[in-house]
Amino acid sequence: MIFRGTGALIFVIDSQDDYMEALARLHLTVTRAYKVNTDINFEVFIHKVDGLSDDHKIETQRDIHQRANDDLADAGLEKIHLSFYLTSIYDHSIFEAFSKVVQKLIPQLPTLENLLNIFISNSGIEKAFLFDVVSKIYIATDSTPVDMQTYELCCDMIDVVIDISCIYGLKEDGAGTPYDKESTAIIKLNNTTVLYLKEVTKFLALVCFVREESFERKGLIDYNFHCFRKAIHEVFEVRMKVVKSRKVQNRLQKKKGATPNGTPRVLL
Repeated sequence: MIFRGTGALIFVIDSQDDYMEALARLHLTVTRAYKVNTDINFEVFIHKVDGLSDDHKIETQRDIHQRANDDLADAGLEKIHLSFYLTSIYDHSIFEAFSKVVQKLIPQLPTLENLLNIFISNSGIEKAFLFDVVSKIYIATDSTPVDMQTYELCCDMIDVVIDISCIYGLKEDGAGTPYDKESTAIIKLNNTTVLYLKEVTKFLALVCFVREESFERKGLIDYNFHCFRKAIHEVFEVRMKVVKSRKVQNRLQKKKGATPNGTPRVLL
């Protein structure tokens, strides 16, 4: 019942502890889940790496990766793919790992990435992220490499925007929400870079890195953002229509398989 409707299975291993028992449990869990659902993405978080040196991190990841895949090979399950991430709660690595896990579950991801590539290339923007505001997971970014420091700045900006909006953005009676369609923010850094945040949906925000000279054409950026925002809404509207259509088809199929009084038809 658990694994049949699961898109991803995340298994957390304590990197500072003896992980032999954890690897045995990982193998058992993965093999049982795979028998029920072959479409599950298996994600392994090697956690608490903040207490390890850089060399020890690499060695621990290599050892866990080797042992886990060897166990699957011995069981004749080489086709099962495990993804490994080094994570810690003391930096943003845990958020980045969850971002990559969630992105694998988004069927519209190629479309979102393509829209972001078009947007930044026509707006003079260096980097853009599409964030889930509550969790600070980025569900999509453009094709340029992701730098951890850049990602951390984006997360910090979202925190600043929400915190200030909670103080100054609500009505006197406390009504309203700290994040809505009017939410926007500009933060200028001391290295001639501008951070620009705009609301996309009530759950999503676009955070961009722009050079000061490029940000002088803010009107062009805002116009391109309007086109981008409209395209994002259309992408998700198509998805909602597909899901709704499938639900209607399922209901019709169930009705066809039942008699007028609701009991299933049985072939004699």
